[in-house]
Amino acid sequence: MYSRVLSLLVSGAAVFAASAMAPTAALAASPLPSPEAPTLGTVRLKAALKSAAPKPAWQTAVKWAMSKRGTPYVWGGTGNGGFDCSGLMLRAYGAAGIKLPRVTNDQYAAFSKKIAWKDLKAGDLAFFSGLGHVGMITRPGYMVHAPRSGDVVKEEKLSAWRRSSFVGAVRPDPQGVRLTEQIKLATDG
Repeated sequence: MYSRVLSLLVSGAAVFAASAMAPTAALAASPLPSPEAPTLGTVRLKAALKSAAPKPAWQTAVKWAMSKRGTPYVWGGTGNGGFDCSGLMLRAYGAAGIKLPRVTNDQYAAFSKKIAWKDLKAGDLAFFSGLGHVGMITRPGYMVHAPRSGDVVKEEKLSAWRRSSFVGAVRPDPQGVRLTEQIKLATDG
C-alpha cells in the first residue's frame, strides 16, 4: 500500500525505498499524489537511475568508431596511424569490452545469428563483397567504415551498390563471441 513512498538523497546519490511500511497516523492522514502525476522525487529518481545505467555496448562501439573519422585507411591497421575495415570494428567493439576476431571472415563467422538488410540497427556489423569488407551501422541508412587505401575512416550513406553487394550482418553482444569461441575450442580440442 505504501510502496510509492520513496526518498531520494540526491547529494549522496543514495536511493531508499520503503515498500512494506506499517501505516501510521501521520502517513494515513497525509495525502499521496496520484500515481499518474510525476513528483519531484520520481523525476529525480528516474534521472538518477538513467544516468547510472550502463550504455549498451553498441552505443560505445559506434561512438568510438565515429571518433576515428578522418583517420587514414591502412591495410592490416588496428590503430597507431590507421585502420583497415575489420581493424576498426575490432577496436570499436574492444572499447565496449567485446572481443572480436581480427579479420572480416572470422568476424562474420563468430556469430550464428545473421541479420537481414531490412533488420539492420545501429551497432550491427554489415558485410559486403563476399565478406571482403565490413562497416558498422551508425543510424538508419548509414555506416562508418575504413573504405580503401588512399581514403579515411568515414560515415557514408548505404547506397544501392552497397545493398547489391551485401552479404549479411551480425549483431555483436557480450556472450555471442565468447560462446562461439567456447564451441570452437571444444570441437577443436
